[in-house]
Amino acid sequence: MGNQGPCIIGQGITINGRLTGDEDLIIEGRVEGTIALNNHLIVEQTGAVVADIETVELTVRGQVNGNITAVELVSIMADAVVIGDIRAPRVIIEDGARFKGNIEMEVTLPEGLKATRAR
Repeated sequence: MGNQGPCIIGQGITINGRLTGDEDLIIEGRVEGTIALNNHLIVEQTGAVVADIETVELTVRGQVNGNITAVELVSIMADAVVIGDIRAPRVIIEDGARFKGNIEMEVTLPEGLKATRAR
């Protein structure tokens, strides 16, 4: 079909269940359940997601409540609210964003630092 741009879930839409796909997805409405996406997921300012998310890249401008796993990058923008644990190699949290949870980045410390690391 060619590249038609991202799929959009509009402001007046609520989805409850499992959402999967290979295209970019923009959420302006509400999604509850689970999301598994092989591309870029964007939660806009009007968007509210109550779901565990597995994706390649995630950008949050709205609200997410759930655990997030991203292959490449999670970006939490200035007005976003995220509650849940994040696993991703790269995480950006802008000034003004609100986040509650843990972040796990697979980081290998150089040998010299391991002995001085806390815990």
